[in-house]
This record gives sequence, C-alpha cells and structure tokens, in this order.
Amino acid sequence: MVDAPPVSRLFDLSGRTAVVTGASGGIGAGIAQRLAEAGAQVVCHYRGNKAIAERLVEEVGNAGGRAVAIGAEISTQSGADALIEGALGHFGALHILVNTAGHQPVEPLPAISEESWRTMMAVNAGGPFLLMRAFVEHVKAAGSGGAIVNIASIEGHQPAPGHAHYAASKAALLMFTKAAALELGPLGIRVNAVSPGLIHREGIEQSWPEGVARWKGAAPLGRLGQPEDIADAVLFLASDAARWITGAELVVDGGVSTRPTW
Repeated sequence: MVDAPPVSRLFDLSGRTAVVTGASGGIGAGIAQRLAEAGAQVVCHYRGNKAIAERLVEEVGNAGGRAVAIGAEISTQSGADALIEGALGHFGALHILVNTAGHQPVEPLPAISEESWRTMMAVNAGGPFLLMRAFVEHVKAAGSGGAIVNIASIEGHQPAPGHAHYAASKAALLMFTKAAALELGPLGIRVNAVSPGLIHREGIEQSWPEGVARWKGAAPLGRLGQPEDIADAVLFLASDAARWITGAELVVDGGVSTRPTW
C-alpha cells in the first residue's frame, strides 16, 4: 500500500532535480520556473539562446531556487548524453525530465524536403527518445524512480495546414509516451504527456491577428493559453499528486478540441 502524502506536500518537489529542455523558450521557461517554485533543482537546457537561459537561472536564483543552464544539441546521442551528464555533475541525481524543446516551421506538404522531414523528427521525436533513454539508465542504476513529461501538441490528433511533418512528429511522441509508460512502469518511472493548444508569445497578436481571433472565437474559454497554464499541468504530472498516473495525455487547450470540425 502506498501512503498518500498530505495535501500540503502533494506538489512539493524539494530534494528532486528536474531537467527541462527548451527552457530558453516561453513554455520551457514557464515550466522551469514553476518546478523551481515547487522546490526542485532545475537544469535549464538551451540550444542557441544562452543569454535567455542564463537570465532564467538568475531569476530562479533571485526567487530563492537553484538552477543551472546547460547548452546541448539534444537531437544527437552525444548531445543528449552531455546534457544528462552535465545535470548529474551539477546536482548528483535526476528525478524529473520534461521534454519541451521543439521545432515548428510552416511548410506546405509538397515543399517539405527530406532534410526538413528528418530535422523535424530528429528534434521533436528523436530528442525525447535519446534523452529518455539516458535518463532511464541513470534512474535504473539509482533505483530512485522518476517522472517524465513530454510536451506534445493537440496537432498530434488534428493537423493544421503547413504542419504535416510537425503533426506527425507529435503523434509519434504521444505514442512513444504510451509505449514508454508500459515498459518503464516496473522501474518506478511514470511517463505522461501534455498537449498544449495555442500559447501566447510576444508579438503574436501583431504577427498573426487573424489566427489569434479565430482561436479566441473557437475556444470555449475564450483566450490563448499562457506558459503558466502548461507549467501547472507539468507540475501536476511530475508531482506526487499524479503518483498513479502514467501513459496519459493531458490536453491543455482551453477546450478548443471540443469544437466540432464539421
């Protein structure tokens, strides 16, 4: 029998270390900040935006948390291993992995090159695979158990024009999440996914006003998501509040998926 922690400790991540990929982006930064607020030590991964990642680490530190920024090309085995080894070098143990880093160009299907397809799969599906494999090896050796949360997309179920390769990569990530949950459960590792809808980013109202208007009109809750909306879902799935949840997908889209398409 598993003893349930008191409500006051359900979301307490003190003593745990979390790796958040893509932490230099809006959603990743929001997740890293929220996990740090819950007491976790956070590894903020970045690929090219070192200054943004380091600013995030500074903000976490100013709020009383602990974080470090590590750069890596996680679509390669050497890069994934370097990130995990760097995280272990800083904090000594790993307990949570959040795969947020993603690639989302808009390209009509006939214009998608073989290189573009390969890059999409390598980043959105290959990166999580490589990192999860490295993470599992450490957790298995430590015997500590852990939690993995993959950031997928509602496009894993319903594509958008120009996103054929992106939608396919997110659908692959969702099925990989389920398959991993099946195999890793006996090791005490839970694997779940969060599928966001349209999330606000700086300047989106100016660069894509018609899309924002359509989204707000279609979403029952009438607004775009915020990075914090995704971060709270990740916190739930990474915490003891979700201790008997694995292989699940939590859709966080303001209800837009309820809208009939015919």
